[in-house]
Amino acid sequence: MAQQILVVDDDHHITRLVQAYLEQEGYQVRTAATGTDGLHLLRHTRPDLLLLDLMLPDRSGWDLTRLIRQDPALSTLPIILLTARVEDTDKILGLELGADDYITKPFNPREVVARVRALLRRVGGGPPPVPAVLQVGALRLDVAGHQVTLAQQSIEVTPTEFALLQVLVTHPGQVFTRLQLIEQALGSSYAGLERTVDSHIRNLRKKIEPDPTAPRYIQAVFGVGYRLRREEDPG
Repeated sequence: MAQQILVVDDDHHITRLVQAYLEQEGYQVRTAATGTDGLHLLRHTRPDLLLLDLMLPDRSGWDLTRLIRQDPALSTLPIILLTARVEDTDKILGLELGADDYITKPFNPREVVARVRALLRRVGGGPPPVPAVLQVGALRLDVAGHQVTLAQQSIEVTPTEFALLQVLVTHPGQVFTRLQLIEQALGSSYAGLERTVDSHIRNLRKKIEPDPTAPRYIQAVFGVGYRLRREEDPG
């Protein structure tokens, strides 16, 4: 069965163009021009991925991202933001709210297709890596089931957060630069977006750290990047 993509954008030229390119690649595509219609389609069709414009006529893409991440039925939905805003603060805000990626307008529709394909592949494509379960202390990743638990409590994470966490948990104690994390978790085509790693790490810390201001698991290494603390390492 073809994977389903929902495109929410009030620019009909963009939605038609993106829809045509995605359908040519075999995806099923639905479109909406408002946030309200987009939410309705999300809850009734459950697409595999959402392409979401930040500037909608009735509500912002930031608001929709926040609502989606707060909804247990939609919280793991892959989200790519479409934005004409070039300021880093606008993009970082979207990532901190839980978006997985962003594409700046104007864009090449082939780039949209490539980003969609890459994100969907990270979510569920291909055979699961070995080992299928990774664990450090009370933090456990079920790679095959794409689930995170902490002290046996389920933690909802986005696809990008899961990919970054998987790299860190696979190599506890190893320090990764932001570029290394981006390349290993998302692929070399995402090089140049390493500044967004900090936003995703902040989100992960809020979800898995007893005290995000004094991280027990994901630790910053000044001037280098991040590592996942091994159980035997000092805090």
